[in-house]
Amino acid sequence: MTAIKHALQRDIFTPNDERLLSIVNVCKAGKKKKNCFLCATVTTERPVQVKVVKVKKSDKGDFYKRQIAWALRDLAVVDAKDAIKENPEFDLHFEKIYKWVASSTAEKNAFISCIWKLNQRYLRKKIDFVNVSSQLLEELPKVTEESVPSGENQSVTGGDEEAVDEYQELNAREEQDIEIMMEGCECAISNAEAFAERLSRELQVLDGANIQSIMASEKQVNILMKLLDEALKEVDQIELKLSSYEEMLQSVKEQMDQISESNHLIHLSNTNNVKLLSEIEFLVNHMDLAKGHIKALQEGDLASSRGIEACTNAADALLQCMNVALRPGHDMLLAVKEQQQHFSELREQFARRLANHLNNVFVQQFTQALLQLYNRSYFLSVPGHDQSSTLAQHSVELTLPNHHPFHRDLLRYAKLMEWLKSTDYGKYEGLTKNYMDYLSRLYEREIKDFFEVAKIKMTGTTKESKKFGLHGSSGKLTGSTSSLNKLSVQSSGNRRSQSSSLLDMGNMSASDLDVADRTKFDKIFEQVLSELEPLCLAEQDFISKFFKLQQHQSMPGSMTEAEDLDGGTLPRQHNSGAPLPVSSEKDMIRQMMIKIFRCIEPELNNLIALGDKIDSFNSLYMLVKMSHHVWTAQNVDPASFLSTTLGNVLVTIKRNFDKCISNQIRQMEEVKISKKSKVGILPFVTEFEEFAGLAESIFKNAERRGDLDKAYTKLIRGVFVNVEKVANESQKTPRDVVMMENFHHIFATLSRLKISCLEAEKKEAKQKYTDHLQSYVIYSLGQPLEKLNHFFEGVEARVAQGIREEEVSYQLAFNKQELRKVIKEYPGKEVKKGLDNLYKKVDKHLCEEENLLQVVWHSMQDEFIRQYKHFEGLIARCYPGSGVTMEFTIQDILDYCSSIAQSH
Repeated sequence: MTAIKHALQRDIFTPNDERLLSIVNVCKAGKKKKNCFLCATVTTERPVQVKVVKVKKSDKGDFYKRQIAWALRDLAVVDAKDAIKENPEFDLHFEKIYKWVASSTAEKNAFISCIWKLNQRYLRKKIDFVNVSSQLLEELPKVTEESVPSGENQSVTGGDEEAVDEYQELNAREEQDIEIMMEGCECAISNAEAFAERLSRELQVLDGANIQSIMASEKQVNILMKLLDEALKEVDQIELKLSSYEEMLQSVKEQMDQISESNHLIHLSNTNNVKLLSEIEFLVNHMDLAKGHIKALQEGDLASSRGIEACTNAADALLQCMNVALRPGHDMLLAVKEQQQHFSELREQFARRLANHLNNVFVQQFTQALLQLYNRSYFLSVPGHDQSSTLAQHSVELTLPNHHPFHRDLLRYAKLMEWLKSTDYGKYEGLTKNYMDYLSRLYEREIKDFFEVAKIKMTGTTKESKKFGLHGSSGKLTGSTSSLNKLSVQSSGNRRSQSSSLLDMGNMSASDLDVADRTKFDKIFEQVLSELEPLCLAEQDFISKFFKLQQHQSMPGSMTEAEDLDGGTLPRQHNSGAPLPVSSEKDMIRQMMIKIFRCIEPELNNLIALGDKIDSFNSLYMLVKMSHHVWTAQNVDPASFLSTTLGNVLVTIKRNFDKCISNQIRQMEEVKISKKSKVGILPFVTEFEEFAGLAESIFKNAERRGDLDKAYTKLIRGVFVNVEKVANESQKTPRDVVMMENFHHIFATLSRLKISCLEAEKKEAKQKYTDHLQSYVIYSLGQPLEKLNHFFEGVEARVAQGIREEEVSYQLAFNKQELRKVIKEYPGKEVKKGLDNLYKKVDKHLCEEENLLQVVWHSMQDEFIRQYKHFEGLIARCYPGSGVTMEFTIQDILDYCSSIAQSH
């Protein structure tokens, strides 16, 4: 390898003013073994440039050539692959990664060590050496330019011990002395051995002179030794003094240590006193309850506003003292334990006093409300009093009692209820249960009385109201709900029973219904809902504020954490005083409302049943009104009691509505028509018109329009099917007349009401009306000119058999004489008479209410003229030149028809 180094230095690097510092024999990893050399070089000129050069042997193998060079500053990473095990592979990261395999691990390590040294000496940017043994990166004498000799025979250094040559360059003085010495000897250059012997002899002479000089200075040496002994004695004396001084300093040090320790104890004592004072101040400031607060908790007036405020402030202060976060060790102090015990006793005492007071307030308000309710309806139960007039006067104000004064009085205790909830949940729960018990009984009486009045207002006149008993010690209206539901209300004239259905086929008709009664029912039902809605919302708002429960802040939660409030239990907490989750508190509000207003839903259902029994049309009003109130309630809170209750009632109303539609369709199918009278407009067609007109006025801009559209579709299909069924069964009135008149009426109704969902049915009704009108006209017109019709039918039959039209006159049965004979049987007078009979017959078939006589007569006139023109055309084609013509003209037909229509 040394020979290769010299060869490379001589042939490649010396001509380029570079010095070779290290070399390694490598080949590329993963490829064929083509060996080359990586060389670490530096330039001889300044600034010094350090390079890594790849040298490859020529193809002929007789010399080396330089292949590629990289600047060392472009080298980013040197990866030795393994820092522990011997591995000849290594990577150099320039712009790309070059993977090499060295011929030996020693060469690789020497090359990497040289690269590290060059990096330390010449580069500011440090190269990352990865997986390199720390021994290779130890600080060795750095490679210098002076350490590498120039010339062809220089020693190339790597990472071994030859990094620095032993040769030292002579300075200028030494060079001058050597030159003078060599000038004094003539053989210094020609005979080196003689010069060396001369120098040796002179050196011996100098050594002898030095020895003689030393021996001559013995006396001075003795003097020097004596002086040294004296100096040692002085040193011993100084050491003795220093020892005494050290002993004195040691005593001073002990005293200073004692003083320092004393000062430390004093400082520690002061620090402890400050901390103790801080702890005492903390306990005094946070666990000391003012005497005024204690007095308020023990004796404060809970009836006055000022007393309530004082008790609230005292309760808050007590809660702060009890909830103070004690520092470690405070709970072990006897004073702290006694103070906490005192606070607990105050809390228990005040909580018990507050709960008793609020229970008394609940009882007082409940009693007062019952008294007001009694005073409100007492006059109804006075013997001998005119109950009919009194009830009429009382029922004008269909209102529920206002609980706002009670809520206002109780809301003064809201903060105290919040305090009670966080400190003693058991008493808070007991108050909640008592409040629900009292309020549920009160609201049950008020709401039942309210619904009794509403039912009486719905059932009609004051005379009928005498059928209901109005009595009770509390002034409650106790009229039997069952008697109301069984009542059959009648008006003062021939007004039909209000319990009849939309399509009742009895003696009554839909037109007999009193529209004012329906309007009255709608107003009463709306008034009922308008009174219930603010009542429930006000109570729910009060419950959330008074009992400090969340609302309108979460989506509907699950009911798993709450039990049925009808059983008298509330959602309980695992830790007393811990707040309920938001979803549980929302459930608690809903369950409290269910317990308090448990009678609303049954009463609403009874009212709905009564309204439906009075008139099935009322289900339309109820569906629209209830849908609007449900939509309003859901916008406020989708999971509230009001929204849920009204939603349940709406389901009942929707079922009644669907049942009503089904009943109407069933009654259409059961309709029977008299055989002795003409049919005319069928009753269910008229009543569908009435239903649709009323429904459109009720459902205008309503939220449940889709339900009505579905009902329309079912009803109209039922009407279509049953009109055709009745027409097929009709004996006195022709089928076409029944179909024509009824579908004309349906088309007129749908055109007038403009119901968008029934556009297809409107077109179908028009088509059926047109088809059956044409069919009836064609069928009826065959009667006045019967023989003439039969004659020309025979003519057309001969032509259809293949006989030429001009040859028909040669047929015996259809010659000119036969034609003239048939024509003579229908002079103008006979035609007019036949048309007059036809008009009378049509008049008997058609009904007056639809007023289609003129329309049908005009269509018959047009059809008769069309047939007349057809007969004339046959005469002109089949009997050309015969001169045979009809005995009446088209103008005669027009005059006949006009005079007949005017005469009737």
